[in-house]
Amino acid sequence: MKLVRKSDCLWEIPREGGMRVAGRVYADDRLMEDLRNDRSLEQVANVAHLPGIVGYSWAMPDIHLGYGFPIGGVAATAYDRGGVISPGGVGYDINCGVRLMASNLKVDDVRGKLDTLVQGLFRSIPCGPSPRDTGFGKLSPQELEKVTTKGSAYVVEHGLGNEDDLEFCEEEGCLEGADPDAVSDRAVERGRHQLGSIGSGNHFLEMGYVKRVFDTQAASVLGLEQDDVTIMIHCGSRGFGHQVCTDYLRLMASKRGEFDFELPDRQLAAAPLDSDIGKSYAAAMAAAANYAWANRQTLMVLAQRALARTLGVSQNSLGFRLVYDVCHNIAKTETHAVSEGWMKVCVHRKGATRALPPGDSRVPSAYRSVGQPVLVPGDMGRASYVLVGRAQSDSAFSSSCHGAGRRLSRRAALRQGRGRSLLDELKERGVVVMAKDRRTLAEEMPEAYKDALQVVDVLQNAGVTRKVIELKPIGVIKG
Repeated sequence: MKLVRKSDCLWEIPREGGMRVAGRVYADDRLMEDLRNDRSLEQVANVAHLPGIVGYSWAMPDIHLGYGFPIGGVAATAYDRGGVISPGGVGYDINCGVRLMASNLKVDDVRGKLDTLVQGLFRSIPCGPSPRDTGFGKLSPQELEKVTTKGSAYVVEHGLGNEDDLEFCEEEGCLEGADPDAVSDRAVERGRHQLGSIGSGNHFLEMGYVKRVFDTQAASVLGLEQDDVTIMIHCGSRGFGHQVCTDYLRLMASKRGEFDFELPDRQLAAAPLDSDIGKSYAAAMAAAANYAWANRQTLMVLAQRALARTLGVSQNSLGFRLVYDVCHNIAKTETHAVSEGWMKVCVHRKGATRALPPGDSRVPSAYRSVGQPVLVPGDMGRASYVLVGRAQSDSAFSSSCHGAGRRLSRRAALRQGRGRSLLDELKERGVVVMAKDRRTLAEEMPEAYKDALQVVDVLQNAGVTRKVIELKPIGVIKG
């Protein structure tokens, strides 16, 4: 793969063959050394073949191999240029995202109670691939329909959280255009049983604390101080979103002969934005995105209740509040400036987070002076980060990384974890972990991931985001 260095943290894959635009990758020397022979760069070039793509086919520094699109990939297709929408550009876990809550607790308040607190969370938070009980109970088809059209608001209406929570969610916790009729019966059946559950794999609930403050002014605006205890939730639309993606990948693949374009990878199945299939997928994807927001809203309240119960205090005394909720697997209609001028585009962010700059009207008014929060989870043994968007971020359609990014496949991680006591190793680092499955624990070991600090430093040096807070994990539950 030919690469041209554009700056210390930016590389270009020149346009060739059927590429409609060039590719661009944010990475420093160390990250690029690992990427040079990685198939994810080939995927960046493949994405550049999409009809209607404008600007560049982008990759964030946490890039790794995905389905069709690389994880960490960003691409925008224009509505007035025959643009397409691709399920591979969103991913199977539609609106997988991160939610961060702050509290009145300080880390010294919980240090001697970590085992008990993590056990309480593990008992109260449904996790694993198929938990017996979920936080919201079994939904009727009619109730699920309301979840898919109202998102977080539906859960709030049922006493889980309050109206203020909606203000601090991307899209206020509900993406417009959702249509339950665009969702299959199989997806409905899977979704009825899983609202209010974390799932498995790389999903988690993490208790941490503010270990470092990089930007005091921005941290103050976000309401975060040194040693504050936080809760971070990383999960998405569960089997409901997975089924939506599966259904439309099959449908688009079966109809590919009806479209007047060919793509270099079957996994890049796509449909024109103005086609019936394209519109149906967008409507079903929005339904799954709303399910995911409702899921994280439910889990947030379950965590609040569990901590209050374990500590023997009222929920109000804990002072829990939502800092922000962002998604990183989604396609959204936005307006952006490209070389040809302002355009209405469909921005695919797969393993990438929206990162709006200061002053943008889509940022909650309380945060508008500093920019949109960007939540970047690390791994179980190392830090996570809170960033804010910067004005320059529009070069990648106002997008940032979504996490540390895998450096080992799950199979390779299992090999490295053989014979080790990962729970004991993490406890020596000051992190109490409970997991349903030891295999998942090995697959998600810290060494399986890049260093999140290195990833966020690349984007800070590139002028995309600004570091605000470093969060140190102290307790984690996983499926």
